[in-house]
Amino acid sequence: MSWMFLRDLLSGVNKYSTGIGRIWLAVIFLFRLLVYMVAAEHVWKDEQKEFECNIRQPGCENVCFDYFFPISQVRLWALQLIMVSTPSLLVALHVAYREGREKKHRKRLYLSPGAMDGGLWYTYLISLIVKSGFEIGFLVLFYKLYDGFSVPYLVKCDLKPCPNTVDCFISKPTEKTIFILFLVTTSFLCVVLNFIELSFLVLKRFVKRGFQQHSTKLKSSGCVCSNLRYTEYGELEGPPLLQNHISELAISPAQQPETKLHFDS
Repeated sequence: MSWMFLRDLLSGVNKYSTGIGRIWLAVIFLFRLLVYMVAAEHVWKDEQKEFECNIRQPGCENVCFDYFFPISQVRLWALQLIMVSTPSLLVALHVAYREGREKKHRKRLYLSPGAMDGGLWYTYLISLIVKSGFEIGFLVLFYKLYDGFSVPYLVKCDLKPCPNTVDCFISKPTEKTIFILFLVTTSFLCVVLNFIELSFLVLKRFVKRGFQQHSTKLKSSGCVCSNLRYTEYGELEGPPLLQNHISELAISPAQQPETKLHFDS
């Protein structure tokens, strides 16, 4: 199976991610995708051929293998990788939608199409929640399907067409157990990173909103103070220079009748 397409898509999402999101992508690439491609596929390559039971009854081995491994562990691992990586593409699609709107309207509608604000912030938040849900869901499914995270070397099967209870042996049980525990550990690490990033985004949003409300209150209080100053000046009939000018205008009409009487006399 080729994983290059998924790798290229996630690399495109990387530039819209936060610092914690980039760490998550590094864990996905290095400790999950690369380990799967290089090592895990080869460990489970011939698992059905190497599953042997101590009986030669036709069909017995196939039935027992299907019962104990309803889905191959390595294929479930691959499905988990695909499902966990897919929600990150929602962010890239949202950014592409923003860029398309700007091209359509031929003007700048956003500060930056990849800026983590508005609807893109909610899209990113939803992608984190969905990724965490997939991680936890697959871990629970893995545990339920295989009765834990370890691979036994021997299982007992009494299903038809087996004539009686037979012993079946699983190939490379220790190596498979180590890989499965590695898978579980990296999955838990990814869940923790998603939770930290989710908390960081929510906390950053609340802090930013708190600063905005504080600055709005400061601006409104500044407007109130300027109005109060204007009201005080209005009660005192203006500033000092304006008061002098008004007083001069008020005195001049009183002096005009006196000069007129003087000329009459």
